[in-house]
Amino acid sequence: MNSTKISTTSAGCPVLKAILGAVCLALMFLSARSAGAAEWKNLSGHIPKAVTELNLQPVDRLAATTNLYLTIGLPRRDQQGFNNRLQQLYDPASTNFHHYLSPQQITETFGPTKEDYQSLIDFVTTNGLKVVGTFGNRMVLDVVGNVSDIERAFHLTMRTYQHPTEARLFYAPDVEPTVNAKLPILDISGLDNYTLPHTALHRMPENATAAPASGTAPSGNFWGADFRNAYAPGVTLKGTGQMVGLVEGEGFYATDIYAYESSNSLPSVSLNVVLLDSFTGNPNSNDTNGVAEASLDIELVIAMAPGLATLVIFEGNSCNDILSAMVSSNQIKQLSSSWSFGPFNSTSDNLFQMMALQGQSFFFASGDGDAWVGSFGDWSSDDPNVISVGGTQLFMNGQGTSYSSESVWNWGNEGSCKGWCCNPSPCGDTYWGSGGGVSTRYTIPSWQQGVGTQANGGSSAYRNVPDVAMTADNIWVIYEDGLFGSYGGTSCAAPLWAAFTALVNQQAIASGHSTVGFLNPVLYAIGQGPGYTSCFHDITTGNNESSNSPSQFLAITGYDLTTGWGSPNGSALINALVSLDGAVWVDFNYTNSTQNGTATQPYKTLSQGASAVAAGGTVAIKTAGSSSETLTINKAMTIRAVGGTATVGR
Repeated sequence: MNSTKISTTSAGCPVLKAILGAVCLALMFLSARSAGAAEWKNLSGHIPKAVTELNLQPVDRLAATTNLYLTIGLPRRDQQGFNNRLQQLYDPASTNFHHYLSPQQITETFGPTKEDYQSLIDFVTTNGLKVVGTFGNRMVLDVVGNVSDIERAFHLTMRTYQHPTEARLFYAPDVEPTVNAKLPILDISGLDNYTLPHTALHRMPENATAAPASGTAPSGNFWGADFRNAYAPGVTLKGTGQMVGLVEGEGFYATDIYAYESSNSLPSVSLNVVLLDSFTGNPNSNDTNGVAEASLDIELVIAMAPGLATLVIFEGNSCNDILSAMVSSNQIKQLSSSWSFGPFNSTSDNLFQMMALQGQSFFFASGDGDAWVGSFGDWSSDDPNVISVGGTQLFMNGQGTSYSSESVWNWGNEGSCKGWCCNPSPCGDTYWGSGGGVSTRYTIPSWQQGVGTQANGGSSAYRNVPDVAMTADNIWVIYEDGLFGSYGGTSCAAPLWAAFTALVNQQAIASGHSTVGFLNPVLYAIGQGPGYTSCFHDITTGNNESSNSPSQFLAITGYDLTTGWGSPNGSALINALVSLDGAVWVDFNYTNSTQNGTATQPYKTLSQGASAVAAGGTVAIKTAGSSSETLTINKAMTIRAVGGTATVGR
């Protein structure tokens, strides 16, 4: 979508015009509702919280001739059936474990019907709006129309307000949209521009020296082979045959990508740009940070997974348009976003769940605001259907030779911040560090049960963030048609994790397993299992505290709200992820036992509860006669207790 210019003046008497317009809308709305008062519904969540919480007063009415681009979401069919299938998909005990559905299967079984989609198209066109984008999954519909038609269609008035923290006006509706109850509309994106697309990326001053200056890029920053040396040492996998998808709100210069590849002796990876929302793909010279973000994301993915078949860059202004296009591109198994387009809505959640059901992993930067002590605001890394990625400060042996250690990335904490970002500093009142905390809007997902403790400050009732982390400091970027510089932010960590997952899926396919799909269930199983310390770099030093949160949160042993479970430890994590996907299950319901039992030659009971066991490990068992016996695992095996016994199957 193109940005909309807001007009704050109108011809004639603006007060009288506003009053007459409001009266006309009210009369039309009352007339419409009188025909069937019980058949209307309000769509919630379309008024920015700042308007109500700060009691903002409108400056003017948005000009009636202003064109707005809207993305309308449709509700899913059979939500309970969808939830059941999704739960089975990531339950190793289920016969549907990792039996992903195709986009076509999901659409035909759970998506809006063709009739629903057509009824929405008929509604918008009848009300003077133009359809400018349709999707095969029928989850969203793109329309454009002038404000007067939008106000009439959804029974609201578009107002302008002074932004409370930015030197600009924003527009928003004065009331929630109202439509006929039978109309298949879940929510509408684009009715406000309170939050503009922005990144989790920050440039270091030109005179800043990288600390610890242990990378091979200029001034000791990190680039190229440094990332594989740190997180995938000795791994020959390069993401061959895999694809990575990136969310971008800005264009990039292909010459910068070629220069990065050439400078690091990397192969030229095929780039496929998908343009949405009237995007042209041309970089905006007034958005240097956005251009740098797009370049950084692409360069980091190529550095970690230089053998990718294709790197797909989705560029647009509408979050749900991009997500819907990603859902339709099911051949891409790992996706990443370092951009916020505003709070996710129900349509966003539905699209993320569809990704999980068809075997895609979506990595989302956890944000750079240090500890979240209240709402996550417009940075929606707390969504339970994404893998939230925090940031670390990486230390390497030599110049990018091998991994040494990591601490929590935090530029704004007095005592551990960089010299140029301590008071007085160009950081001002902004505290930049790994975003983490407890969600105020999402309850805790099943796979996260048990990680919130008094020690880490987590919750047993609500979603905890982040899930994992990677380096977010001293990242060397080539951008803006030949510029270069050092950047930091969780923006750096998310694409690195997506690229690392491409290595995992390459190995999974080569060894005859399915791709790993939505990673969080298995990441938390590994994190709470005996193989945790071999699979992850556990970050135990540092914090994401700031003056806004002087005592939260600390990095501790195990899971915490600064870096989650930590960063990947190369082949150990790759092997664990692939092996747990192909877990061999054994039924322990028979009297006699045999080493490495099968469904026809099983064991009786486990002497321990549910567990994940790495290859070469052992599990104590008991036969019917209560004699002890040890089961030796020839390959990684997941064992779950079912009704007092352990039923194991593939």
